[in-house]
Amino acid sequence: MKLLSPVKVGAFTLRNRVVMASMARARSDINRAPTDMVAQYYAQRAGAGLIVTEASSISIMSQSRPHASAIFADNHVDGFAKVAARVHAAGGIIFQQIYHLGRKADPTRMPGGAPVLAPSAIAANGTINGANGPCPFGLPRAIETDEIPGIVEEFRKAAMNVKRAGMDGVEVHGASCYLIDQFLRSGTNQRTDRYGGSAQNRARFMLEVVDAVVSVMGKDCVGIKLAPHAMGDGIFDANPVETFGTAAEELGKRGIAYITLVEGPGERHRPDDKVPALMPVFRRAFGGALIVNGGYGLETAEDVIASGKADLVSFAIPFISNPDLVERFRLGTPLQPGDEATFHSGGAKGYIDYPTLAEAR
Repeated sequence: MKLLSPVKVGAFTLRNRVVMASMARARSDINRAPTDMVAQYYAQRAGAGLIVTEASSISIMSQSRPHASAIFADNHVDGFAKVAARVHAAGGIIFQQIYHLGRKADPTRMPGGAPVLAPSAIAANGTINGANGPCPFGLPRAIETDEIPGIVEEFRKAAMNVKRAGMDGVEVHGASCYLIDQFLRSGTNQRTDRYGGSAQNRARFMLEVVDAVVSVMGKDCVGIKLAPHAMGDGIFDANPVETFGTAAEELGKRGIAYITLVEGPGERHRPDDKVPALMPVFRRAFGGALIVNGGYGLETAEDVIASGKADLVSFAIPFISNPDLVERFRLGTPLQPGDEATFHSGGAKGYIDYPTLAEAR
């Protein structure tokens, strides 16, 4: 089975091509530092060729739901150091995903009542579960040009914290309609400075962040996640082939370890008339390891790798309820269903209590 064969990605030879996707599970403590239970959760899933942690905020200006994780303070570093140690003891390789929410930040949790930040003053559609219940996303303040280096520096410091924690690498979160994605796409970036306008200019912030992270980790220990089909909050791009083709080409010039592209058979991730299939574009423009994510099962994952369209496949929900997912794939064993009510509920139930095959027997 090609999915279970080794593969070289950046500085690492992974024992299989199964990646555990980044998933927010809201199990960190009230100060956003991972607990011992979080370390156990990741260690249980160390059979993956590569684990990518939950997205970790780089800044106090990027606030989200309670118990989501962060990586800008010493207590966050201490918590993730436990995660890295447990995963390494179990023989795994783990990258930490870092991000800034931009206009998707919780306006009710911003320090001093400050407005949320974005490339342009365009609010996201929908609501967020704020401190006092559901509320609309806030109208963001457009980031001033001279403020951008400070945000890039926050990413660099976050990478330094990831390195201090002993993680193997960093995945920059450029997907899911968050800040980097907001800069990339024309629908959320209406700037007239050097960070707006052309696809090259709109990619500038992403590339400056990647360069800052590479300066800390080295290019062989850095990846990025991009999701051109995500449009849930009103984000869009007028020419996604040009925008994401430019992004992939520039990332290829930097020689980073991989791109995770969210494009697949899942309902929200399929190509359509608004965003065509971009996997061939990324394959041609990037030139490095390509991970795909988006509703894959065993058969579709095997097909996309065997056909040469991608190198690895990232799985999210299957890893929640199947800590030994790789072994289940190897044996062809049916997967355990997950309990959606506990995906973000806190506590051990639905988090570290799913049995492996050996435990079930």
